[in-house]
Amino acid sequence: MTKYLKIGIRFFENQSAIFVIILTGILLTPNAPARANWPGFRGPTGLGYTTQENLPIVWGGPSNENVLWISPLTGQGHASPIVWDDALIVCTVKWPADVKDRSKVIPEHHVTCYRTSDGELLWDTLVPPGPWLRTDFRSGPGGGYAAATPVTDGKLIYCAFASSVLAAMDFQGNIAWRKQIVPYSFDVTLGSSPVLYGDTVILFCAMAKKEDSRVVAFDKASGSMRWERKLPQMHFGHSTPLIIQVDNKPQMLLVASGMEETGDALQSLDPADGRLLWWCRGEGDASSPAYGQGLVYFDDGRSGTGVAVDPSGSGDVSGTHIRWTINQRGEALSSPIVVGQYLYRLRKLGFLQCWEMATGKEIYSERLQEISTAWASPIADPKGRLFFANAGKSYVVQAGPECRVLAVNDLGDGNHPSPAVANSRLFLVGMKNIYCIGTEHTGTLK
Repeated sequence: MTKYLKIGIRFFENQSAIFVIILTGILLTPNAPARANWPGFRGPTGLGYTTQENLPIVWGGPSNENVLWISPLTGQGHASPIVWDDALIVCTVKWPADVKDRSKVIPEHHVTCYRTSDGELLWDTLVPPGPWLRTDFRSGPGGGYAAATPVTDGKLIYCAFASSVLAAMDFQGNIAWRKQIVPYSFDVTLGSSPVLYGDTVILFCAMAKKEDSRVVAFDKASGSMRWERKLPQMHFGHSTPLIIQVDNKPQMLLVASGMEETGDALQSLDPADGRLLWWCRGEGDASSPAYGQGLVYFDDGRSGTGVAVDPSGSGDVSGTHIRWTINQRGEALSSPIVVGQYLYRLRKLGFLQCWEMATGKEIYSERLQEISTAWASPIADPKGRLFFANAGKSYVVQAGPECRVLAVNDLGDGNHPSPAVANSRLFLVGMKNIYCIGTEHTGTLK
């Protein structure tokens, strides 16, 4: 415990007080991992924070600087990778070579496991697909079939694919259970990643047909349904739920409104049973919310209005707990992040915007020239370094009231997944390969 207290003190000294709060939450969580794992979308907190202080800020180039290993992908996708101990998990899909029309064939669903030390492929499991044959492939590599990031508790790995299927498997690649998600009137794709709470795995299903919208908690061990909350007024969305602690009580935040303003675009539920706690007007679709300085920030990732709301209320808080609003400028399919006093948002064409989190005052808007994607969500380390990282052109920016670029890197394999971080390493999924970025060689470059 002394080791973690020292880490917390260093965070405070770096004026990143939010990390102290998040780290405390991790330490108080039952069965919290002792190692620096990255178990799901945006890491152990769901907010993009890492406790790792020794991440390299420079990689790639003619000598592949700080690239410890490269391993080929099976198929394609833009699900983000996860890490648990020595296992790196990636979800992809692959059409057989003889398929001429992808709109007529559901691709193979692959869950692959690589050894983090050297990139060796340990196993590759095929998950039987669900019932949804998709014909709209706007949602990225792999036709959007592999968009949702897996999540793990260290015992089982839970994966969702856009054929409308959720599956659990062990760390040897054996499928423990599989559930088809019916009905499946998702808009374009199933983009929301599963999240864990207690002994349940929770999937947010905000549908194009509002009457089908719901959030469902499945038993982690068996896949049986533990509870379901129907959301018949909620239009489509692709954001991932965020679980936060407010006054020492958990809240699960859901954001979806079908790219239009609604009176309950943000809803807060009790993750134990789906009970509705409060709701707020706004817009929601592609992006998950951010949390810091005692406020939740959310928007739809497209354009329109961004809202900061105090999460301590109950019922309809639209008239009482909204602290400020902003007008977005352009698409931003990644999720926002709060570091210290500031909120950061990366938009299409690489425009990075920064606001004061307490007031909504815009601090700057600068362009990260030719960054490969604005879909990948950023991560922040205890030194206040923001990693807008992908397997293509990436930027590392110092948090603060000025846009200070620390490094620009390019691996030439741009894709949309967010990075994973564990044991002082970054893991990046490209179109063709997986890349391990670190400062120590513990394996061979493949």
